[in-house]
Amino acid sequence: MTTTPSTAPETVGVLIVGAGPTGLLLAGDLAAQGISVTLVERRPHRTNNMTRAFAVHARTLELLDSRGLADELIRKGTPLTSLRFFGKLSLDLSRLHTRFPFVLITPQYEVEHLLERRARTAGVHLRYETELTSLHQNAAAESVTAELREADGSRTTLTARYLVGTDGMRSPVRHALGLPFPGRSVIRSMVLADVRLTDEPSDILTVSGEGDAFAFIAPFGDGWYRVMGWHRAHQAADSELVDLDELREICRTALGTDFGMHEARWISRFHSDERQVPSYRTGRVFLAGDAAHVHSPAGGQGMNTGLQDAANLSWKLAAVLRGHTADPEALLDSYHAERHPVGANVLRTSGALVRLAMARTPLQRTVRTVTSKTLATVRPASDKAIGMVSGISIAYRAPRGAHPLTAKRAPDLSLREGRLHQLLRDGTFVLVTPDGTAAPASPAPLVHAHWQGDRTTTLLVRPDGYIAWASDHPDPAALRAALDR
Repeated sequence: MTTTPSTAPETVGVLIVGAGPTGLLLAGDLAAQGISVTLVERRPHRTNNMTRAFAVHARTLELLDSRGLADELIRKGTPLTSLRFFGKLSLDLSRLHTRFPFVLITPQYEVEHLLERRARTAGVHLRYETELTSLHQNAAAESVTAELREADGSRTTLTARYLVGTDGMRSPVRHALGLPFPGRSVIRSMVLADVRLTDEPSDILTVSGEGDAFAFIAPFGDGWYRVMGWHRAHQAADSELVDLDELREICRTALGTDFGMHEARWISRFHSDERQVPSYRTGRVFLAGDAAHVHSPAGGQGMNTGLQDAANLSWKLAAVLRGHTADPEALLDSYHAERHPVGANVLRTSGALVRLAMARTPLQRTVRTVTSKTLATVRPASDKAIGMVSGISIAYRAPRGAHPLTAKRAPDLSLREGRLHQLLRDGTFVLVTPDGTAAPASPAPLVHAHWQGDRTTTLLVRPDGYIAWASDHPDPAALRAALDR
């Protein structure tokens, strides 16, 4: 799918580079708010994405629920109520306080299909086989100009108010900005393949590390399985040839069996990095998803973190472009302020998991055993781990003196007008008040809802499901100030 280049520069509200899940969610959110959006992708349409993403965590399902997509996605996948690590540690996700107390096992392309359909319906202009070659920010014109190369080699120019790079770990947008991507490789010579198995694994998600190897197996649901494995004794370069016998041996070492592995439709070798860009915003250009942060696949948090980046940024860009905020620069700066620490935390937690899996010395294996026992037997430690991996416990920094609920995730409250996630589907703020409280004039569209019971707290919930402001006592002036911000 290509687009015939125009002879004159085009102008849009937001140009997004990269049509993975992060870019598709962001584009759909913005277009649903009436923002003109062009999404460009260098790959052909429907090219298989060799992603490792299979896990959709609870917080991401909440975000999809507030867009009317979660229930449909769940029908395409398999809910898993526990996560097992190292063959010994199991985290009970059923304890999560959410409508989705599980991790959904489904390949990334199912998420992309739903998000692409939503984006197209909302009016996003998708241009596949289109590659960013350069960009230039014009402070005086309050715009970004991007040079694009089409599939036939022709070039076109597009001007946007803002540009967002969701174009992966080798991000051309990040390179065009000249930003560093500090970090290092944490795993070399990981083997990845799609195979058929003679013997079906007993667990939906099979993952374990024993001795000098670990392996991961997840089903596509159509008879094919994604298998990933690593062995300490074979640290080859990415370019070295790999065959199915190598992967079988890794699985037998890590899992005790290769499940009759046969018929690989593709197989490759890769390495895993831990990297994070210092700044998620450079003027009118933003980075999100793997363009901003990459880490090991342990915990399945990569795609989920990118989707949550998009949900945080989309409503802020929409508010600025629609003139709904008194301080546009501060609101846009808050994207980096809120999401960069989350990305750093994901690097730490996924890195800790992979280092435990790769434990080699007796001391390291003792630490792994102690950690596993602690998480299995100490409820607060287990709950903290579950909250971090699922994304449910993610919170942002609240201003000094703010109500304790401020900047925390709002659960899917049951309100008189319906569930909170249903009320968020218009992409607006939701004001939750007791009966008899009048909603003040708001610079942006606002849904006014009421508690079902006699609760007296007033909540202002952001479009991404976080609490922007709260009060236990009527405070109209403070509420108006929060709405202006």
